[in-house]
Amino acid sequence: MVDILVIFGPNLNMLGTREPEIYGSDSMADIMAALANRAEDLGRRIEMMQSNDEGELVSAIQKAREGAGAILFNLAAYTHSSVALRDALAMFDGPKVEVHLSNNDRREGFRKVSMTAGVSDGSIVGFGSDSFLLGLDAVHRLLLRRGDVGLVRQIEKGDIG
Repeated sequence: MVDILVIFGPNLNMLGTREPEIYGSDSMADIMAALANRAEDLGRRIEMMQSNDEGELVSAIQKAREGAGAILFNLAAYTHSSVALRDALAMFDGPKVEVHLSNNDRREGFRKVSMTAGVSDGSIVGFGSDSFLLGLDAVHRLLLRRGDVGLVRQIEKGDIG
C-alpha cells in the first residue's frame, strides 16, 4: 500500500520543453525527484505515474481505491473536459488534491472550469513545479488529520516529538 498516488496527466511528460514560459523549465523527472525527496522527509510512501490516455488514468484512480491513502493529481487538459475522471475521483474516499503549474484563472476561458475541483479537497495552482510540493504537503496534512499512520512514522523518525 502507498500513502499517496501522484498522477501526471497528458502532455506533462513534455514538461521542461513544452511552453516553458507557461509551465517552467523543470521536467517531469525533476518534479518527480523533488516529490520523492519531500515524501521521504515526510515519512510518506508515494507512487507516481503519468499517462496521456484517459482510460489509463481512470483505471489508476480506480485501482487506488484499494491501495492508496490519498491522491495528488494534475490531470492537465482532462481537468477541463473529463466527466469520467471526475467520476473516478468521486469514488475515491481518501484525500484528493488537484495541482496545476500555471494559474488557470489567468489563462484561456476553457481552462477556468475544472471538472474535478468539486470532488477534490482543494486545489493548488500557479506556483510552477512548487505546486506539486505544496500539494504533497497538503495531502500529508489531510492524512494526518484523518489519523493516518504517517504520523506514527514521523514520531518514530524523531521528526515530531
